[in-house]
Amino acid sequence: MNKPKYHIFVCTSSRPTGQQKGFCHAKASVELMEAFMEEIEERGLGSEVFVTNTGCLGICEKGPIVIVYPDNVWYGAVTVDDVEEIMEEHIEGGRPLARLIF
Repeated sequence: MNKPKYHIFVCTSSRPTGQQKGFCHAKASVELMEAFMEEIEERGLGSEVFVTNTGCLGICEKGPIVIVYPDNVWYGAVTVDDVEEIMEEHIEGGRPLARLIF
């Protein structure tokens, strides 16, 4: 397996038991993760960009949280409607989306 160019982490508030609950989960973070996966597939970036869900990051008031590595960019209050723009501007264009960074 090759090292990805980008790794996107999406807080889905998953717990060690596998249970998903909490702020990010309640704000449709699972759908958000699915939207990233679909965009990656549609753009043919499956070998370059990975998506992983995370447990609670402890900053619920800013959620749903999306983190893009290796750039160490943290996005807050991300919605499904933001995914296409993040993919286009940050992942493909190399320019983090300033309006969502915190």
